[in-house]
Amino acid sequence: MKKQSLIKGTLILGLAGIFAKFLGIFFRWPLQMLIGDEGVGYYQLSYPLYMFFIAVASGIPIAVSKMVSERNAQGDSNGSFQVLRKALLLMIIIGGGFSLAMITCSKQLVSFFKWDQKSIYSLMAISAAPIFISVMSVYRGFFQGLQDMTPTAISQVLEQVGRITVGISLVYILLPKGIEYSAAGAAFGACIGGIIALIYLFILYNNYKSKMYIKNVKRKDTMDILIKTAVPISIGASVGSIMNLIDSALVPMKLYQAGFTHKEATILFAQLSGKAAVLINVPLTLSMALCYSIVPVIAESFVLNRKNSVEALVSSSIKLSSCIAFPAFLGLYIFSQQVLSFIFRGQNSGAEILKYLSVSIPFLILTQSTTAVLQAIGRFKEPVFNLLIGCIVKVFLVLYLVKIPEMNIYGAVIGTIFAYIITMILNFITLYKNLRIKLDLNQIIIKPMLASSVMILFVEFIYLNVYNYTKSNDISLGLTVMAGIIIYTFLIIILRVFSYRDIKGRIKRR
Repeated sequence: MKKQSLIKGTLILGLAGIFAKFLGIFFRWPLQMLIGDEGVGYYQLSYPLYMFFIAVASGIPIAVSKMVSERNAQGDSNGSFQVLRKALLLMIIIGGGFSLAMITCSKQLVSFFKWDQKSIYSLMAISAAPIFISVMSVYRGFFQGLQDMTPTAISQVLEQVGRITVGISLVYILLPKGIEYSAAGAAFGACIGGIIALIYLFILYNNYKSKMYIKNVKRKDTMDILIKTAVPISIGASVGSIMNLIDSALVPMKLYQAGFTHKEATILFAQLSGKAAVLINVPLTLSMALCYSIVPVIAESFVLNRKNSVEALVSSSIKLSSCIAFPAFLGLYIFSQQVLSFIFRGQNSGAEILKYLSVSIPFLILTQSTTAVLQAIGRFKEPVFNLLIGCIVKVFLVLYLVKIPEMNIYGAVIGTIFAYIITMILNFITLYKNLRIKLDLNQIIIKPMLASSVMILFVEFIYLNVYNYTKSNDISLGLTVMAGIIIYTFLIIILRVFSYRDIKGRIKRR
């Protein structure tokens, strides 16, 4: 299986992820049309708990990716397959246990978080997904460890197609029973999507395994290393996911204290988590693709003590992060109303929330990439501690600001921004202490920021002129996005942000 360079792997996984995210966004459109902000609110209240499990379990596939890459670099292909077998056993236990706990304790969870009682159906529907998603993620981690991002990319698209097809069908079928049942149908789509993606990866893995001569060699330390590697990563990821749970648990409660009714609070929360956060997640898809690509590539160079290669890869990773973050932030900040009008036809409330939440994008993406770099070099505890500090800051700000009537939902937005600013700064300090590398700020920050600023000036001009001529937001926004991609790519090339060596992955190995 041919290895892919950092940039190539990121592009493959990122483009597939963005396509899957856009499918997910257009899943939101009929969902919004059919059940409105209130129904989406029921769906969204349970979703952070499911995503919390994904975060808790995320350490295993990342650990698999890192360990498979290290063993292959050392010529131990048999050890790579043993890593996968141990990880599957662990994830079946974790995923199955979480699914069982969500189903049996659904009433208690709804009462504990003080959610609307109608959200229980969505929680129960999504409870079946963790067992399938957890097993699927192990196979993804295995192929990522081989530095082949294509299987993960294809499985993401298949997962989303299954989720949308089944989810929307059930929303429509269950609508006569009530919007709470329709919301549950949408949630159940996640389970079916996971099953479809798992079947594809299982078939691909068996085909790959049949071509390899595998000896039944057992290393007694495999499970210990897997757990020691995965637990800190999972804790770090879950701390980040807890930020979403904080919103889910605290924001509605504080909105009640600010004088909003249950329905008003649910609608505001839906605009934050079901609209703004969903659109923020589109550029984060590229960022996460970069993170998945970073870990096995840097882990291989680090374990082989290739210092020049590690430094070049870290620099490329942060440059890629900046090139993703700045145009995404400016685009959503300037065109928040137009984007919501395009995605959520006739229900575009929440544009101001999206506008200000977009400010968090650069800090969030740089937090993700620096966390992945630290994990790749074996520094697992430091990013966890840094995220924990950011999480504490968010809790304090949410508790204090959201209950102020004039601030309301924007208190949660401010909390998110400052949480990731602090976490990002702490991560960079940790990175410097451990690697002592010198980063060229001109290349990794200033040039991407300059290219993004120039691009946004051009696309604002293009949008206004096209809209004045066509009077169509859809046409104007579509042409503006395409023009923005072309202009930004041209500026990145002109400013020489990336070299040919970066793109081909030809980094000196010494």
